[in-house]
Amino acid sequence: MTQIINSEVSVNSFYFRGGKGMKTFPRQIEWDNNFVTFAEAGLHYLIHHGQDLVRLFDMSDADGTTYRLRQEDGRWTLVGTL
Repeated sequence: MTQIINSEVSVNSFYFRGGKGMKTFPRQIEWDNNFVTFAEAGLHYLIHHGQDLVRLFDMSDADGTTYRLRQEDGRWTLVGTL
């Protein structure tokens, strides 16, 4: 079941993946006074909204919960869990 959250979060650490064009992925977030650490596998989407660029990430924790994160204008938002 999908849970909509839409809450700003802090990304505490990142990891890098890819060859030449190394991409950053969130490793851990702080949300609602809790820390969530992600496995080193995730999906990354780039969305062009006019001239704006929005990055979406689907990241999973050790329990298998998937978190959708949005990065826009330097801010991180937890969109929801899947």
